[in-house]
Amino acid sequence: MKFNNLKGSAILCTAALVWGLAFTAQSQAADLVPSFMINALRSFIAAAALYVLFLVFGRKKNETFFPREKADLKKFLIGGLLCGLLLSFSANFQMFGIAAYPNGVASEARAGFLTSLYVILVPIVSIFIGKKANLLVWLSVLVALLGVYMLCFSGSFEEIYLGDILMLVCALGFTFHIIFIDKYVGFVGGIKLSVMQFLVTAVVSLVLSFIFEWKALDIDNILSAALPIVYLGIMSSGVGYTLQIIGQKYAEPAVASISMSLESVFAALGGWVILGNKLSPKEIFGCLLVFAAIILAQLPEFSKTQKTQN
Repeated sequence: MKFNNLKGSAILCTAALVWGLAFTAQSQAADLVPSFMINALRSFIAAAALYVLFLVFGRKKNETFFPREKADLKKFLIGGLLCGLLLSFSANFQMFGIAAYPNGVASEARAGFLTSLYVILVPIVSIFIGKKANLLVWLSVLVALLGVYMLCFSGSFEEIYLGDILMLVCALGFTFHIIFIDKYVGFVGGIKLSVMQFLVTAVVSLVLSFIFEWKALDIDNILSAALPIVYLGIMSSGVGYTLQIIGQKYAEPAVASISMSLESVFAALGGWVILGNKLSPKEIFGCLLVFAAIILAQLPEFSKTQKTQN
Protein backbone atom coordinates (compact mmCIF):
# COMPACT_ATOMS: atom_id res chain seq x y z
CA MET A 1 0.00 0.00 0.00
CA LYS A 2 1.34 3.41 -0.91
CA PHE A 3 2.35 5.93 1.75
CA ASN A 4 -0.43 8.20 0.50
CA ASN A 5 -2.97 5.49 1.23
CA LEU A 6 -1.67 5.20 4.79
CA LYS A 7 -1.79 8.97 5.22
CA GLY A 8 -5.29 9.18 3.77
CA SER A 9 -6.49 6.25 5.88
CA ALA A 10 -5.24 7.93 9.07
CA ILE A 11 -7.16 11.11 8.20
CA LEU A 12 -10.31 9.17 7.29
CA CYS A 13 -10.13 7.12 10.49
CA THR A 14 -10.13 10.42 12.38
CA ALA A 15 -13.25 11.43 10.42
CA ALA A 16 -14.81 8.06 11.32
CA LEU A 17 -14.04 8.72 14.98
CA VAL A 18 -15.76 12.12 14.79
CA TRP A 19 -18.82 10.60 13.10
CA GLY A 20 -18.94 7.61 15.43
CA LEU A 21 -18.94 9.75 18.56
CA ALA A 22 -21.75 11.78 16.99
CA PHE A 23 -24.14 8.93 17.80
CA THR A 24 -23.43 9.52 21.48
CA ALA A 25 -24.04 13.26 21.03
CA GLN A 26 -27.30 12.51 19.21
CA SER A 27 -28.42 10.24 22.02
CA GLN A 28 -27.67 12.92 24.63
CA ALA A 29 -29.41 15.66 22.67
CA ALA A 30 -32.45 13.46 21.98
CA ASP A 31 -33.11 13.21 25.73
CA LEU A 32 -33.73 16.98 25.86
CA VAL A 33 -34.72 18.30 22.42
CA PRO A 34 -37.21 16.98 19.82
CA SER A 35 -35.65 15.33 16.78
CA PHE A 36 -36.66 17.81 14.06
CA MET A 37 -35.29 20.74 16.06
CA ILE A 38 -31.98 18.96 16.67
CA ASN A 39 -31.49 18.42 12.95
CA ALA A 40 -32.54 21.99 12.17
CA LEU A 41 -30.02 23.47 14.59
CA ARG A 42 -27.12 21.16 13.70
CA SER A 43 -27.73 21.69 9.97
CA PHE A 44 -27.77 25.50 10.27
CA ILE A 45 -24.51 25.32 12.23
CA ALA A 46 -22.98 22.94 9.66
CA ALA A 47 -24.04 25.09 6.70
CA ALA A 48 -22.54 28.20 8.33
CA ALA A 49 -19.28 26.43 9.24
CA LEU A 50 -18.84 24.98 5.76
CA TYR A 51 -19.68 28.29 4.10
CA VAL A 52 -16.87 29.91 6.10
CA LEU A 53 -14.64 27.07 4.93
CA PHE A 54 -15.64 27.79 1.32
CA LEU A 55 -14.81 31.48 1.76
CA VAL A 56 -11.34 30.54 3.00
CA PHE A 57 -10.55 28.16 0.13
CA GLY A 58 -12.72 29.82 -2.52
CA ARG A 59 -10.94 33.16 -2.27
CA LYS A 60 -7.69 31.51 -3.25
CA LYS A 61 -9.28 30.32 -6.48
CA ASN A 62 -11.44 33.44 -7.03
CA GLU A 63 -14.43 31.09 -7.03
CA THR A 64 -18.02 32.29 -6.62
CA PHE A 65 -20.50 30.26 -4.60
CA PHE A 66 -23.30 30.38 -7.19
CA PRO A 67 -22.47 29.55 -10.84
CA ARG A 68 -22.82 32.49 -13.21
CA GLU A 69 -24.37 30.55 -16.11
CA LYS A 70 -28.13 29.93 -15.81
CA ALA A 71 -27.85 26.28 -16.88
CA ASP A 72 -25.09 25.65 -14.32
CA LEU A 73 -27.03 27.49 -11.62
CA LYS A 74 -30.12 25.38 -12.32
CA LYS A 75 -28.17 22.13 -11.98
CA PHE A 76 -26.49 23.43 -8.83
CA LEU A 77 -29.83 24.28 -7.19
CA ILE A 78 -31.46 21.01 -8.27
CA GLY A 79 -28.52 18.99 -6.93
CA GLY A 80 -28.54 20.86 -3.62
CA LEU A 81 -32.31 20.47 -3.27
CA LEU A 82 -32.41 16.74 -4.06
CA CYS A 83 -29.42 15.90 -1.86
CA GLY A 84 -30.80 18.12 0.89
CA LEU A 85 -34.22 16.43 0.84
CA LEU A 86 -32.63 12.98 0.96
CA LEU A 87 -30.30 14.05 3.77
CA SER A 88 -33.25 15.55 5.66
CA PHE A 89 -35.20 12.31 5.26
CA SER A 90 -32.27 10.16 6.40
CA ALA A 91 -31.06 12.38 9.25
CA ASN A 92 -34.53 12.79 10.74
CA PHE A 93 -35.28 9.06 10.60
CA GLN A 94 -31.92 8.53 12.29
CA MET A 95 -32.77 10.97 15.08
CA PHE A 96 -36.25 9.48 15.56
CA GLY A 97 -34.71 6.02 15.61
CA ILE A 98 -32.20 6.95 18.32
CA ALA A 99 -34.89 8.72 20.35
CA ALA A 100 -37.22 5.70 20.03
CA TYR A 101 -34.89 3.25 21.79
CA PRO A 102 -35.90 2.53 25.40
CA ASN A 103 -33.56 3.28 28.28
CA GLY A 104 -30.98 0.59 28.90
CA VAL A 105 -30.56 -0.32 25.24
CA ALA A 106 -27.16 0.33 23.63
CA SER A 107 -28.75 2.66 21.08
CA GLU A 108 -25.46 4.16 19.85
CA ALA A 109 -24.06 0.78 18.84
CA ARG A 110 -27.25 -0.44 17.21
CA ALA A 111 -27.78 2.86 15.38
CA GLY A 112 -24.17 3.01 14.23
CA PHE A 113 -24.10 -0.48 12.79
CA LEU A 114 -27.57 -0.36 11.23
CA THR A 115 -26.78 2.98 9.58
CA SER A 116 -23.60 1.45 8.16
CA LEU A 117 -25.71 -0.94 6.11
CA TYR A 118 -25.76 1.76 3.41
CA VAL A 119 -22.34 0.40 2.39
CA ILE A 120 -24.10 -2.86 1.51
CA LEU A 121 -27.24 -1.28 0.04
CA VAL A 122 -25.47 1.12 -2.35
CA PRO A 123 -24.14 -1.59 -4.71
CA ILE A 124 -27.48 -3.42 -4.55
CA VAL A 125 -29.51 -0.35 -5.51
CA SER A 126 -26.91 0.48 -8.15
CA ILE A 127 -27.91 -2.69 -10.00
CA PHE A 128 -31.19 -1.00 -10.91
CA ILE A 129 -29.32 1.85 -12.61
CA GLY A 130 -27.24 -0.47 -14.75
CA LYS A 131 -24.29 -1.41 -12.50
CA LYS A 132 -23.62 -5.10 -11.82
CA ALA A 133 -22.64 -6.31 -8.36
CA ASN A 134 -19.72 -8.66 -7.69
CA LEU A 135 -20.42 -12.07 -6.15
CA LEU A 136 -18.66 -10.95 -2.96
CA VAL A 137 -21.18 -8.11 -2.64
CA TRP A 138 -24.05 -10.60 -2.56
CA LEU A 139 -22.17 -12.68 0.01
CA SER A 140 -21.72 -9.54 2.10
CA VAL A 141 -25.48 -8.97 1.97
CA LEU A 142 -26.12 -12.40 3.50
CA VAL A 143 -23.51 -11.81 6.21
CA ALA A 144 -25.02 -8.38 6.96
CA LEU A 145 -28.54 -9.80 7.22
CA LEU A 146 -27.30 -12.43 9.67
CA GLY A 147 -25.53 -9.71 11.64
CA VAL A 148 -28.68 -7.56 11.78
CA TYR A 149 -30.64 -10.60 12.94
CA MET A 150 -28.16 -11.28 15.76
CA LEU A 151 -27.99 -7.60 16.69
CA CYS A 152 -31.69 -6.74 16.62
CA PHE A 153 -34.03 -9.66 16.07
CA SER A 154 -32.50 -12.74 17.70
CA GLY A 155 -34.62 -14.11 20.52
CA SER A 156 -38.19 -13.11 21.34
CA PHE A 157 -40.17 -10.49 19.45
CA GLU A 158 -39.90 -8.28 22.52
CA GLU A 159 -36.31 -7.59 21.46
CA ILE A 160 -37.43 -5.88 18.24
CA TYR A 161 -37.43 -2.13 18.80
CA LEU A 162 -39.10 0.60 16.79
CA GLY A 163 -35.69 2.28 16.70
CA ASP A 164 -34.26 -0.68 14.74
CA ILE A 165 -36.90 -0.33 12.02
CA LEU A 166 -36.41 3.43 11.80
CA MET A 167 -32.64 2.97 11.53
CA LEU A 168 -33.08 0.56 8.62
CA VAL A 169 -35.23 3.16 6.85
CA CYS A 170 -32.50 5.69 7.62
CA ALA A 171 -29.87 3.41 6.02
CA LEU A 172 -32.01 3.13 2.88
CA GLY A 173 -32.33 6.92 2.77
CA PHE A 174 -28.56 7.36 3.07
CA THR A 175 -28.15 4.83 0.25
CA PHE A 176 -30.01 7.06 -2.20
CA HIS A 177 -28.31 10.13 -0.72
CA ILE A 178 -24.88 8.66 -1.52
CA ILE A 179 -25.96 7.82 -5.08
CA PHE A 180 -27.20 11.37 -5.69
CA ILE A 181 -24.10 12.86 -4.08
CA ASP A 182 -22.00 10.82 -6.51
CA LYS A 183 -24.06 12.21 -9.38
CA TYR A 184 -23.72 15.90 -8.48
CA VAL A 185 -20.51 16.31 -6.45
CA GLY A 186 -18.20 16.28 -9.47
CA PHE A 187 -20.08 19.15 -11.07
CA VAL A 188 -21.10 21.20 -8.03
CA GLY A 189 -18.07 20.69 -5.78
CA GLY A 190 -18.00 18.97 -2.39
CA ILE A 191 -18.10 21.93 -0.02
CA LYS A 192 -20.67 23.93 -1.99
CA LEU A 193 -22.97 20.94 -2.40
CA SER A 194 -22.67 20.22 1.31
CA VAL A 195 -23.56 23.80 2.24
CA MET A 196 -26.67 23.63 0.06
CA GLN A 197 -27.81 20.24 1.34
CA PHE A 198 -27.35 21.24 4.97
CA LEU A 199 -29.25 24.47 4.35
CA VAL A 200 -32.16 22.54 2.78
CA THR A 201 -32.12 20.05 5.64
CA ALA A 202 -32.15 22.90 8.18
CA VAL A 203 -35.14 24.63 6.58
CA VAL A 204 -37.15 21.41 6.13
CA SER A 205 -36.44 20.26 9.68
CA LEU A 206 -37.26 23.67 11.15
CA VAL A 207 -40.64 23.79 9.37
CA LEU A 208 -41.48 20.26 10.50
CA SER A 209 -40.43 21.13 14.04
CA PHE A 210 -42.76 24.13 14.18
CA ILE A 211 -45.61 21.98 12.81
CA PHE A 212 -45.20 18.84 14.93
CA GLU A 213 -43.01 19.77 17.91
CA TRP A 214 -44.10 23.28 18.86
CA LYS A 215 -45.59 22.27 22.22
CA ALA A 216 -42.53 20.16 23.08
CA LEU A 217 -39.97 22.90 22.43
CA ASP A 218 -38.29 24.28 25.54
CA ILE A 219 -35.56 26.93 25.32
CA ASP A 220 -33.99 25.73 28.58
CA ASN A 221 -33.68 22.18 27.25
CA ILE A 222 -32.23 23.47 23.99
CA LEU A 223 -29.60 25.44 25.92
CA SER A 224 -28.84 22.38 28.07
CA ALA A 225 -28.26 20.36 24.89
CA ALA A 226 -26.16 23.10 23.27
CA LEU A 227 -22.85 21.23 23.60
CA PRO A 228 -23.90 18.00 21.83
CA ILE A 229 -25.80 20.01 19.18
CA VAL A 230 -22.77 22.22 18.48
CA TYR A 231 -20.63 19.07 18.29
CA LEU A 232 -23.05 17.59 15.76
CA GLY A 233 -23.01 20.77 13.69
CA ILE A 234 -19.35 21.75 13.73
CA MET A 235 -17.51 18.49 14.39
CA SER A 236 -19.70 15.78 12.85
CA SER A 237 -20.84 17.76 9.81
CA GLY A 238 -18.19 20.46 9.42
CA VAL A 239 -14.89 18.94 10.58
CA GLY A 240 -15.82 15.36 9.71
CA TYR A 241 -16.79 16.27 6.16
CA THR A 242 -13.63 18.37 5.70
CA LEU A 243 -11.45 15.48 6.90
CA GLN A 244 -13.24 13.24 4.41
CA ILE A 245 -12.42 15.61 1.54
CA ILE A 246 -8.75 15.85 2.58
CA GLY A 247 -8.40 12.12 3.24
CA GLN A 248 -9.87 11.10 -0.10
CA LYS A 249 -7.25 13.19 -1.88
CA TYR A 250 -4.65 10.69 -0.68
CA ALA A 251 -6.41 7.35 -0.21
CA GLU A 252 -7.67 5.09 -2.98
CA PRO A 253 -11.51 4.83 -3.05
CA ALA A 254 -11.60 1.26 -1.69
CA VAL A 255 -9.17 2.08 1.13
CA ALA A 256 -11.21 5.20 1.93
CA SER A 257 -14.46 3.23 2.16
CA ILE A 258 -12.93 0.67 4.52
CA SER A 259 -11.48 3.42 6.72
CA MET A 260 -14.77 5.35 6.93
CA SER A 261 -16.73 2.19 7.75
CA LEU A 262 -14.99 2.30 11.16
CA GLU A 263 -17.64 4.88 12.06
CA SER A 264 -19.85 2.03 13.27
CA VAL A 265 -17.12 0.66 15.54
CA PHE A 266 -16.48 4.07 17.10
CA ALA A 267 -20.24 4.51 17.61
CA ALA A 268 -20.32 1.36 19.74
CA LEU A 269 -17.14 2.28 21.61
CA GLY A 270 -18.43 5.81 22.23
CA GLY A 271 -21.63 4.51 23.77
CA TRP A 272 -19.63 2.11 25.94
CA VAL A 273 -16.90 4.52 27.15
CA ILE A 274 -18.95 7.74 27.45
CA LEU A 275 -22.43 6.52 28.41
CA GLY A 276 -21.58 3.12 29.91
CA ASN A 277 -23.91 1.19 27.59
CA LYS A 278 -22.99 -2.48 27.41
CA LEU A 279 -23.59 -4.97 24.62
CA SER A 280 -24.50 -8.60 25.20
CA PRO A 281 -22.25 -11.29 23.63
CA LYS A 282 -25.01 -11.93 21.06
CA GLU A 283 -25.15 -8.25 20.12
CA ILE A 284 -21.34 -8.02 19.92
CA PHE A 285 -21.33 -10.98 17.53
CA GLY A 286 -24.00 -9.25 15.43
CA CYS A 287 -21.90 -6.09 15.31
CA LEU A 288 -18.84 -8.07 14.21
CA LEU A 289 -20.84 -9.72 11.42
CA VAL A 290 -22.17 -6.41 10.11
CA PHE A 291 -18.69 -4.88 10.20
CA ALA A 292 -17.28 -7.96 8.41
CA ALA A 293 -19.96 -7.54 5.73
CA ILE A 294 -18.99 -3.90 5.26
CA ILE A 295 -15.36 -4.88 4.72
CA LEU A 296 -16.32 -7.79 2.46
CA ALA A 297 -18.36 -5.49 0.23
CA GLN A 298 -15.26 -3.41 -0.45
CA LEU A 299 -12.95 -6.32 -1.40
CA PRO A 300 -13.72 -6.32 -5.15
CA GLU A 301 -12.74 -2.66 -5.49
CA PHE A 302 -9.79 -3.15 -3.15
CA SER A 303 -8.57 -6.02 -5.32
CA LYS A 304 -8.78 -3.78 -8.41
CA THR A 305 -6.74 -1.13 -6.60
CA GLN A 306 -3.99 -3.60 -5.73
CA LYS A 307 -3.82 -4.93 -9.32
CA THR A 308 -3.55 -1.37 -10.64
CA GLN A 309 -0.71 -0.57 -8.24
CA ASN A 310 1.14 -3.76 -9.22
